[in-house]
Amino acid sequence: MKSIFTTVLAFACVLLSTALTLAQGCVAVRHMSSAAPVGSADYFKQRTGHWQVSAGYRFFRSYKHFVGDAEQKQRVEQGTQVINVSHAIDLGITHLVNQRLSFSVNLPIQYNDRSSLYEHYGNAIAQNPEQKRFHTNSQGIGDLRISGSYWLVNPFKLPKANLSVGLGVKLPTGNYGATDNFHKLTKEGVDYTINKPVDQSIQLGDGGVGVSVELQGYAQITKTLTAYANGFYLFNPRETNSTVRNPESTTVDLVTGTFSVADQFAARVGLSQSIKAIPGLAVMLGGRVEGVPAIDAFGGSSGFRRPGYIVSVEPGLSYMRHKTSVAATVPIAVYRNRITSYADRLDPLGLKHGDAAFADYLVSINVSRWF
Repeated sequence: MKSIFTTVLAFACVLLSTALTLAQGCVAVRHMSSAAPVGSADYFKQRTGHWQVSAGYRFFRSYKHFVGDAEQKQRVEQGTQVINVSHAIDLGITHLVNQRLSFSVNLPIQYNDRSSLYEHYGNAIAQNPEQKRFHTNSQGIGDLRISGSYWLVNPFKLPKANLSVGLGVKLPTGNYGATDNFHKLTKEGVDYTINKPVDQSIQLGDGGVGVSVELQGYAQITKTLTAYANGFYLFNPRETNSTVRNPESTTVDLVTGTFSVADQFAARVGLSQSIKAIPGLAVMLGGRVEGVPAIDAFGGSSGFRRPGYIVSVEPGLSYMRHKTSVAATVPIAVYRNRITSYADRLDPLGLKHGDAAFADYLVSINVSRWF
């Protein structure tokens, strides 16, 4: 029974305590944590009324451009690639109402840096003879998330398989109109700056109230090996927010002039192997997919967005001792696809297809403790 308990908890530590979603580049998947509260080796031992606090760190650097699933290698070769660097800390608190039901609140704190040529002087040698690269950034809190999770079978009974259902609401607490200075050149070649909204990929929020639905479960294969799976879909009914991308322009594009408030999705599946020699330690290996659809499930899909998805192999480690757990995963991209957007699909010739930059990998670390 003890080995079963360790295996199930090893699975739970990484599957449910680390951030499920992320933004690995210009495809703006907002940083959010899983609705489920599990994150401690003593989770299934907790009494009703206990609390868990958690802190997660996430890092990525995106720079590889894709149109569809074809990498635009010339962007890096020419030095015109857009580079996004993102650091985020996700703070969470969970209350265990009973052994099956819990509620969580999560708030991300972000710092994003974006450097490019095209947003400033331009990519062309004629426009930007010295090929100067400039930076814009955003920092602050992201969108607050309140969620609940319910296990269909009482986890205290340590069933060999279980499924949790989660429901959450995302509130637009993150600044969806963050601005910074962009460098431009006069006809005489004199530098000046204009202050306007930063790119959608580094905005701190999307400006919409969203509802998420989540499923997560596990199945014990042997005494030390467990299969796991989870997924979520965020419904964002609002079509666009009020942020005008280029306020300096005399006209605003009716389709892409403002930022779209897009749906998001993510899923993961894998295996967790507990290590008998080191109690509390588990090795994980799985796969994950996350992205932004071109067409939302509810509401319109107009506005500027870069839809697409990324498929990754996700190795990870977790360690649990008493009421504290630590988990780390490093999803490594194996397939990236920037699909056509709603705006692209309005092209009568069917030729328009925007690009997006993706990261090669993501670093995610989570620490949590029950009280």
